[in-house]
Amino acid sequence: MTPVKKNVPQVITEIKACLECGDPIQGRADKKFCCDQCRVTYNNRLNSDDTNHVRNVNYTLRKNRRILMALNATGKTKVSREKLIRKGFDFGYFTNTYKTKDGAIYYYCYEQGYLPIEKEYYLLVVKQDFYS
Repeated sequence: MTPVKKNVPQVITEIKACLECGDPIQGRADKKFCCDQCRVTYNNRLNSDDTNHVRNVNYTLRKNRRILMALNATGKTKVSREKLIRKGFDFGYFTNTYKTKDGAIYYYCYEQGYLPIEKEYYLLVVKQDFYS
């Protein structure tokens, strides 16, 4: 009669393939890639479309902020719409808005903001941090 061994873990001999290149994986049971290069390549490819869109939006927001900073050295300046457009400002991109009690809407690119005032002119402002 053959003795029965109790509490002996079974060895899993299933060979897993790398998600990127298909090579066999050695090591931990939950490992998904054969090397760091395959892991990075796989994740870069997976996120490339989303990442490219986010990169473009962030570039435009930073550009708008730089333009506002350059034109608003004093913290409160009046500037024409034409001048902003000539510098490459894109009015479709801003990080947030603030609506005053009287209904005026300030548009912000981070801490740099603008308020549409009289025809074709904007008041450039810097958001004050009241929490510091």
